[in-house]
Amino acid sequence: MRRPGLALLAAMASALCLAAASDPAERLSDPAQEARARTLFKEVRCMVCQNESIEDSEAALAVDLRRMVRERVAAGDDDPTVRRWLVDRYGEFVLLRPSFSPANLILWLAPLVAVLVGGLALVQRLRQVRPTAEALTPEETVRLSRLVGDTNGHDPALKSSRDDPNA
Repeated sequence: MRRPGLALLAAMASALCLAAASDPAERLSDPAQEARARTLFKEVRCMVCQNESIEDSEAALAVDLRRMVRERVAAGDDDPTVRRWLVDRYGEFVLLRPSFSPANLILWLAPLVAVLVGGLALVQRLRQVRPTAEALTPEETVRLSRLVGDTNGHDPALKSSRDDPNA
């Protein structure tokens, strides 16, 4: 039995695979070098898109950056040398994960500081809102009983109609 939906699904999947494949002319002939270059692509920010890696971006600058990274890998540069070359040329912003250094210390510590300040503010707010559990003095208890109108120590709102002679 033939399933037309399955054939359509296979055709769409193959079309997506073709769309995701890069131009074979751009790829390095050595599979190990191509794999290293692709790993580096995931670490480098597209300077046009800014929240995408150059592997995911189709901007012209991303295409150029992929070509340059492949050239550096083919020339025999190791991964740290390629990253350093990119940072020297484009600045630390080109890396999706900037290094932990004094220059960008605020990038790494700002989220931690924000969480700590928010937590302290929450604790302070909860302390202000917490009701105090102080007992009433005997004088306050007597005064409260008079205000409520109950001299027997019962809550008048809880009296049933059979307790009330006027009902």
